[in-house]
Amino acid sequence: MSERELRRVEVLARVKSKELKMADAANLVGVSYRQAKRLWKRYREEGAKGLKHRSAGRASARAKPMKFRRRVLRLVREKYGEGEGECFGPTLAAEHLASADGMRIDAETLRRWMLEEGLWRRRRKLKPYRQRRESRPHFGELVQMDGSFHDWLEGRGPDGCLMNMVDDATSEVELRLDEEETIWAAANTLRAWIEKHGVPQALYVDWKNVYKRSPTQREQLRGEEPVTQFGRMCEKLGMEIIAAGSPQAKGRVERNHGTHQDRLIKKMRRKKIGTHEQANEYLQQEYLPEYNQRFRRAAAEKEDYHRRRPSVGELREVFRLESERIIGNDWVVRYDNRLFQVQAQSRQYAPAQVKVVVCEWQDGTVEIEYRGRKLPWKEILSGSPQVSAELKPSPLFRVAACATP
Repeated sequence: MSERELRRVEVLARVKSKELKMADAANLVGVSYRQAKRLWKRYREEGAKGLKHRSAGRASARAKPMKFRRRVLRLVREKYGEGEGECFGPTLAAEHLASADGMRIDAETLRRWMLEEGLWRRRRKLKPYRQRRESRPHFGELVQMDGSFHDWLEGRGPDGCLMNMVDDATSEVELRLDEEETIWAAANTLRAWIEKHGVPQALYVDWKNVYKRSPTQREQLRGEEPVTQFGRMCEKLGMEIIAAGSPQAKGRVERNHGTHQDRLIKKMRRKKIGTHEQANEYLQQEYLPEYNQRFRRAAAEKEDYHRRRPSVGELREVFRLESERIIGNDWVVRYDNRLFQVQAQSRQYAPAQVKVVVCEWQDGTVEIEYRGRKLPWKEILSGSPQVSAELKPSPLFRVAACATP
């Protein structure tokens, strides 16, 4: 089953346990109320398997023949796709294919084919002006995140960036002080929120390279949406990332910064806190419970829209850096100026010149995966003993090959 279908199973299970109403289930899965009732009927009669799409694994009966597709794309390349300013758009190309070449094809079908082949790229439309919006009605429906650079320790310790998460419906706050607004700073703050409340539906952030980035030229040609490491973590959690176009767009968390720059600094001054570690311990034990008790407000609707809290093993697979690399002919993987010699295995091996995924955790642990399997490796170090990773069974999650450089 797809991720969307599994989320529907989870939501309808909450309806079955009377934790959610049908109207809330429809909002969570993004369908109309009538469609939600149809899904609920199939779930009652057939269980989770009843939510699997009936056409899964079958080719469309209306699909164009592959021979026809190849001929159309060849004509687009040869006659309508040369030159930056001479390249025909899908609508105009479809008109000329019908009138000049006698090949009728819908413009939207041609657009999809051209995007897949890198012959066309989407033009970003200007966003319309939007008035100030109302808060979301449910806890966990939208959470805002931002970093605030300030002299939080007033010279008693290093400068830092306060990572701030604010729920849009209740103003519930999660804080963490780090050196910079990095991937790990954002990931650690999000993980702390998830461990307390569960996975929110959407995250509202700045348009920064940590969260969102502009597409490369190749991605533009292919019509691909660029994904950052933090964005990939959110995708695994099933969270939507919404990038704000200006500080005013996420005014709730921006105004929240000013409150902490007043209250938090004065409270840490009285405690004589001088390190980030002491500050984070104080935040979790004293400041956040007191602040949320004082300033948290009730949501407009009582239903909690957070999804379930993932297990420790699942969170470990989410909060890591993943980079694709190619295994060389000498079975060496190059990553971050390091060389990893992949070891051969009986019955299971990764051939040369294939893509593998190098996974790295915040503590420096490195794993190499090929098609979901962990590969053992030895790091090639000049003048130093080699560090190796061997496959060991893990009772919590999958078989893992770990090494701490």
